[in-house]
Amino acid sequence: MDDLNEQTTVRRQKLLKLRESGYALYPNNFKPTHSTAQVLSDGGSLTDEQLAALQTNNVLAGRIMGIRSFGKASFFHLQDRKGKLQVYIRKDRVDDETYRLFQTLDLGDIVGVWGPLFRTKTREITLEAQGLRLLSKCVRPLPEKRHGLADVEVRYRQRYVDLMVNPAVREVFEKRSRMIRFVRRFFEERDFLEVETPMMQPIPGGVAAKPFVTHHNALNMDLYLRVAPELFLKRLLVGGLERVFELNRNFRNEGISVRHNPEFTMLEFYQAYATHEDLMTLTEELFAAVAREILGSLQFSYGDHALDLQPPWRRVTLAEAIEQYGGAAREETATVEGLRAFAGRRALEVDPGLSYGKLLVEIFENVAEPCLIQPTFVVGYPIEVSPLARKNDSDPSWVDRFELYIGGRELANAFSELNDPFDQRERFQRQAEAPASRRLGRGLPAGLGVWDAPGGRGGNRYRSDGHALHGLAFDSRCDSFPPSPI
Repeated sequence: MDDLNEQTTVRRQKLLKLRESGYALYPNNFKPTHSTAQVLSDGGSLTDEQLAALQTNNVLAGRIMGIRSFGKASFFHLQDRKGKLQVYIRKDRVDDETYRLFQTLDLGDIVGVWGPLFRTKTREITLEAQGLRLLSKCVRPLPEKRHGLADVEVRYRQRYVDLMVNPAVREVFEKRSRMIRFVRRFFEERDFLEVETPMMQPIPGGVAAKPFVTHHNALNMDLYLRVAPELFLKRLLVGGLERVFELNRNFRNEGISVRHNPEFTMLEFYQAYATHEDLMTLTEELFAAVAREILGSLQFSYGDHALDLQPPWRRVTLAEAIEQYGGAAREETATVEGLRAFAGRRALEVDPGLSYGKLLVEIFENVAEPCLIQPTFVVGYPIEVSPLARKNDSDPSWVDRFELYIGGRELANAFSELNDPFDQRERFQRQAEAPASRRLGRGLPAGLGVWDAPGGRGGNRYRSDGHALHGLAFDSRCDSFPPSPI
């Protein structure tokens, strides 16, 4: 801490001396004409002779990320939004004022520089500085280069520092942005309409989750931050918008883990006159298309696993998954008594008072979910755990629903929508949630919906670690703790 304070003091003293000498600090009139990537692309295809003959004055701005001095000549790396470029500055090639300014610079300072290109003896494209301006002084020192910014907590709370020193972090955000743009295009090309639904709602509906509460001063009423957009999207189907989607921000007041963040982005879409079977095909197409667009391949590594998104994907029932990965007999998965006996035999910590459907799901999550590495659609859900799903026409004790698992994690949940208002009201009355069924009385076309496809929480599955916070620029803990020395 003392060393950091000393470095900060020295940097402030340098800034004070520049101010006293009349140097214009923090100017706002420097206009770069090139990015580092553009310079490297343009110069990389030229020979040494062509570079020497090139008269282009390349003007760039960026942050100094490394300095190597050799007496009267120095190299430094300039980093902008597109990458890094080496810059060469010599005392006898610039005026005295410019070189004195360079000698006051520190790692992290933002500068503007201009000059021609050349190639060094090590064949690296380099800009020879003909001029230099300090655009913004970095008063607080960057993390020590050798170890970087390794503290995970500091990385999340000081995300701007993380972006400066960890290039891989910037790549995550760039890929996430590309993914969201592509998902929009994917649905628009299939005649879906993007919509926006309220983020503050009088009733938190669409999913069983604990909401955040806020207060509307003008209306003098409490409202809830959205836990899911489902009920509003269904109203749009009732109104005749037969294909809708929303990339929506949701808030669930249920803690933080590497798999969940209370504030997250989710894709939810609805299509009339389709079944959950149609949606499984569409989901395969979506994930495969995103992987090709972002990664260039359907095969990639995820942690210790090699994943392959090539359709068609495997389909398995909840009971079959428990039998395959947990070693249960078919007779055990067929009844609640059998499930209780199996849970006891495996020493699983489950509530013995759970109904058959809830016990089936809980045992599945314990023994089978972590084993579903390759893309797998899990089907065969009991009606009691799916109050918004349509009954299966062949067996009304089950519903037309699936969940998608990849890498041992759930990435999507979808079902054929329940559009029978009388059935819906009966189910909601059992759950004391009757108000949500009124809209169905206006006529909801048979259709389906899905949530949590790539673009939000699912988008992190294209990272090798899958950490829920890595894809967020800022999380709810930002600035909620005392400032770090960085």
